[in-house]
Amino acid sequence: LESSCHVTGAVRADERAPGGYELDVNDVDVVQVPAQEYPIQPKDHGTEFLMEHRHLWVRSAKQHALLRIRAEVIAAAQEWLNDQGFVRYDTPILTPTAAEGTTNLFATKYFELGEAYLAQTGQLYVESGMMSFGKVYCFGPTFRAEKSKTRRHLTEFWMIEPEVAFASHADNMVLQENFVSAIVQRCLERRGEDLKVLERDTATLERCLPPFPRITYDEALQLIADNQGQVENATPIPWGEDFGAPHETLIASKFDKPVFVEKYPTAVKAFYMGPDPQRPEVVLCADLLAPEGYGEIIGGSQRIHDADLLERRIKEHGLPVESYQWYLDLRRYGSVPHSGFGMGIERCTAWIAGTHHIRETIPFPRMLYRIYP
Repeated sequence: LESSCHVTGAVRADERAPGGYELDVNDVDVVQVPAQEYPIQPKDHGTEFLMEHRHLWVRSAKQHALLRIRAEVIAAAQEWLNDQGFVRYDTPILTPTAAEGTTNLFATKYFELGEAYLAQTGQLYVESGMMSFGKVYCFGPTFRAEKSKTRRHLTEFWMIEPEVAFASHADNMVLQENFVSAIVQRCLERRGEDLKVLERDTATLERCLPPFPRITYDEALQLIADNQGQVENATPIPWGEDFGAPHETLIASKFDKPVFVEKYPTAVKAFYMGPDPQRPEVVLCADLLAPEGYGEIIGGSQRIHDADLLERRIKEHGLPVESYQWYLDLRRYGSVPHSGFGMGIERCTAWIAGTHHIRETIPFPRMLYRIYP
């Protein structure tokens, strides 16, 4: 296995051949025959063995297909945003502040200036670009020090995060459904052979066209209560608690395309999310849940654009106001209502490809117990 050679010959059309062409070989020149037996053989290997040899496992047909779909998701996302007039706006990976709470941060010493953190999101910084360009997005790696071992979580993953001036919460959801639909349809069009390699049933993907259904957090709670026992561990929860993976699976199972769950309680969402004027105890946000148990692939919201309210929220979340002065400046010196969202590349890829575990959607996954190779 994995020997290499140069083949010289003539290519000719033949309708009977796979791909429509045959090669009449004139000469074969061996380049290399590995000195040792290839570690991955045509037999069953355990997950740990394959992850330990991830640098070789990526050569297999299914991993090829997965990573080609990942590349298509990234290309489709950026090209669609570019076509819509968005400007790519790169944000820092090393940051002095937390964007979504301090408990899930990777910290490192930053010379004599104290601690810096690996970015949880580029959103706070991309908002500065929104006031300059109107429509912007950032794309890059993000880091969450979550001690989670579920099939949906990585400690290092890639996010694409658009931000739009003068966009309402409703506008934001329309943008998201058009964005996701465009990505899915392009993967169906261009990566059909890869989806066949993965034996992906594409019926759900073919239905992924806007508009997507919308339900509120309150309606989702009722849906969970009315359907107890249908999904393991999807037990009813009191108002004010966030949904776990089983709850998301149950909610999404009631729809045949991605579904928005909107207007969550303020306490379970990030400090920068704007309150609903009609009901201040909930925020103008939405999570987009993918079908088939893949859970949240997008989180988005309308942002707070009032400086006093934003400062109050920062304090309520126990965050140091002095570290967010630059972010408050974005409101003090001219702001407008605006909204945005973040889509995780790996979760979106896992859903489109139909792969069970998110670890196969990135070349070298970083998880709670995985840092090698």
